[in-house]
Amino acid sequence: MSNNQVESTTASETSTIPTVALKLEVAVLPVADVDRAKRFYESLGWRLDADFVRSDGSRAVQFTPPGSQCSIHLGSTSTFFLVVSDIEAAHEELANRGVEISEIFHRGEGPGRVSGPDPQRRSYASLASFSDPDGNNWLLQEVTARLPGRVDTNVTSFASPTELAAALRRAASAHGEHEKRTGGQHDENWPDWYAEYMVREQAGEELPL
Repeated sequence: MSNNQVESTTASETSTIPTVALKLEVAVLPVADVDRAKRFYESLGWRLDADFVRSDGSRAVQFTPPGSQCSIHLGSTSTFFLVVSDIEAAHEELANRGVEISEIFHRGEGPGRVSGPDPQRRSYASLASFSDPDGNNWLLQEVTARLPGRVDTNVTSFASPTELAAALRRAASAHGEHEKRTGGQHDENWPDWYAEYMVREQAGEELPL
C-alpha cells in the first residue's frame, strides 16, 4: 500500500460527517459607493432582492446573479453568510470541531449586538460569527421562512436529515394550531397540509392557516 493510500484511509477513518447544513448563500462585497454599485449590478440584469434600511441604521442591498443560488450584499467589509435552519445546532457542531465561534446574538433596535437568539426566533434575525486562520469572516444566519422571491416556488429541497426534521417539527407545531382552529378534529389530510406548509415556508409565501 502506498503512502498516499495510507494517508487517504486515515483521513477517511478519522473524519466525521457534518450533520448540520451550512449553505453559502451570500457574499458581502466591499464597495465605496453603494448607489454607484447598485446601478452597475442593475445594468447587468441581476435581480434586486432588497434595498432597505435596517433598524440599526445600516443599509441592506442584495442582488442575485441569474440562475445563482448565492447572492451578494453591497457593504463595507467582506463577509460570507452561511444560512442554517437551526443556529443552536450549527453553533454546537462548529464549537465541537474546535472553531472559536462567537456567542449566538441578534440585532436590537440600535447599533450593536444583543446576546442570545432573537426572542421571537424570527427568520434572518439570529446570528453567530467566526473567522478562519487568514482572517476571512463567516456569519451564521438562521433562516426558516424565506423572504418572497428568494427561492423558486417550484423547487423544495433539504440539505440534510437534520434540516428536514426541523422543518417537519415546525410544520407539526403549526398543524396542531390548525387542528385547534378547525374544532380539534383529526385531519386525515395532514400529509398534504404539511407539504403545503413546508413548500410555502421555503419560498417565503403566506403560510396556510
